[in-house]
Amino acid sequence: MKLQVPFVQLPLQFDAARLAQEIAQFDESDWRPHPLGYPGNTALPLIAVDGDANNDGFVGPMRATSYLARCPYIVEALASLGAVWGRTRLMRLSGQAEVEPHVDINYYWHERVRVHIPIRTQPGVRFICGEGEVNMAPGECWIFDTWREHRVINAHDDMRVHLVADTVGSEAFWQIANAGRAHGHKTPAGWAQSMLHPQPGRENRTDALQYESVNSPIVMTPWEARAHVSFLFAEAAPQPQLDAAHAAAMRFLGRWQALWAQYGEAQAGWPEYRRTLDTFSDELREYALGILLRNGVNLNRVLNSMVIRMALADRPLALAEQAVESVEASAELRYIRSRAGADPSFERPVFVLSAPRSGSTLLFETLAQAANAYTIGDESHVLIESIPELHPAARGYASNRLDADAATPNVTIALRAAFRAALRDRAQRPAPAGPLRMLEKTPKNALRVPFLAQIFPEAHFVYLYRDVRQVLASMIEAWNSGRFSTYPKLPGWTGLPWSLLLTPGWRELDGRPLHDVVAAQWQATTRTLLDDLAMLPANRVHVARYDTLIADPSAQIARLCNALGFVWDKPLVAHLPLSRYTLSDPDPDKWRRHAADIDAVLPALADTIARAEQFATR
Repeated sequence: MKLQVPFVQLPLQFDAARLAQEIAQFDESDWRPHPLGYPGNTALPLIAVDGDANNDGFVGPMRATSYLARCPYIVEALASLGAVWGRTRLMRLSGQAEVEPHVDINYYWHERVRVHIPIRTQPGVRFICGEGEVNMAPGECWIFDTWREHRVINAHDDMRVHLVADTVGSEAFWQIANAGRAHGHKTPAGWAQSMLHPQPGRENRTDALQYESVNSPIVMTPWEARAHVSFLFAEAAPQPQLDAAHAAAMRFLGRWQALWAQYGEAQAGWPEYRRTLDTFSDELREYALGILLRNGVNLNRVLNSMVIRMALADRPLALAEQAVESVEASAELRYIRSRAGADPSFERPVFVLSAPRSGSTLLFETLAQAANAYTIGDESHVLIESIPELHPAARGYASNRLDADAATPNVTIALRAAFRAALRDRAQRPAPAGPLRMLEKTPKNALRVPFLAQIFPEAHFVYLYRDVRQVLASMIEAWNSGRFSTYPKLPGWTGLPWSLLLTPGWRELDGRPLHDVVAAQWQATTRTLLDDLAMLPANRVHVARYDTLIADPSAQIARLCNALGFVWDKPLVAHLPLSRYTLSDPDPDKWRRHAADIDAVLPALADTIARAEQFATR
């Protein structure tokens, strides 16, 4: 919640020793690592969705967990504030650790104030918010402006523990808050803290607290949508595109008001609501990508977080998205900027790259069975392009090409957090805290090597080569099947729905025969990929050949795992199973079904074929 000042101390004092006694009862196994694995950050849930301590989400009825039922004085402290409580946790910060600089742009936090009651702390703990800085003493009670960039630095060797509670408040709560004192300003005359003494023997009545039951809309009312839009545009710094973006927002609000009048929350209107949101999202990509708010956050991103993703409950809001919206992870950003030390989250991530239909899915699905490999389970098209700045619409549908300049700080935070939250091992177990080995394969990434190398500075890349005749034949099948359509309504394209990756120069192919289109796709992809790989250190580039993988999978997987540092502990059968995207039974001569078309394009590809074959022999 945005406040007028960075910090306000409430006129309350709690018994820090009693609070410390209550938290001492919990075992180390009760504490949860940060959802994104940030070092030194752990939490113990006291109020969570449905009272489920394993649910770190924001949407749903908030209720006491079994942990809160063991903390009678914490319940008394919460009750004394008279608020309606949302997500509430004990939050630990290890010695010599920090909560990284971030701004809370999540929809949930926009209308909720965050209460901090220090339990275990030291003078060396610095809480910084905007231009303000405080050391919160044990037992004090504070609120702060989460809309400003804030961070915590624990320069002491001992652990810091706070009770951290989110609330929309109440009349009683705001009366207490209004009697607080703003840090850095003159203390009101007669200001004093009221001590809440523990009541020995009092029954722990968690059911006496007031909890959130509704915290997200089914269909956002036009009045709420207008309030969010008005707030955000008032926060925007003057920029040339601001008027156009504001006009797009006004068109959206007008459409939303009309749909609400017609349907309200009725499901019959949901398809129209969704189309309206998608239209607004597209217009924002056109007008709002370069607009920053005064707190340094991109306007487009916050509108997506507060309005577009929350205005209609026809899609679940994933915990990964919620984590991304908090704009945390600046420790990782500092690492990325400095390139000093080891990556705190991704240890030598591996990207399998090739022209489309080269067998990369087969290689990926096989390597994913390594004991220490973590994947998102499939290709990352949606994960990457759900970040507005990375969707090709943001670049006028030029292509899927992303260079290092696209790895802005906000994009870096978002993409690393989204990958981290989605990763699972071969048994579908979520990723643990700390650095891990990620394996990824997405055909479009063949055009994104500089971007990926910027986002993941320790990344290794595996180039998979396959006979171009087999690849072109498979690409023709893919286009004709309709199963690989990536941009079915590509502006300016009149042929079959555009399939596979979007290569530079695609507009020049409109009206050309399909075999010319796929040949141009293969050539543009291969040239770009080989150029980019040549710019990387040789020890970060590896080569695999499809023909040798098929002929001797055991030897080739062993070779790759040894080079990549993957742990292989399974026997391999003589013949690998078909990959999930196989269209017809493998046959090295299958390309001859399209021999005439392929022979027609091979001369124009000769130089690139020779270069790819030479690269594949390194």
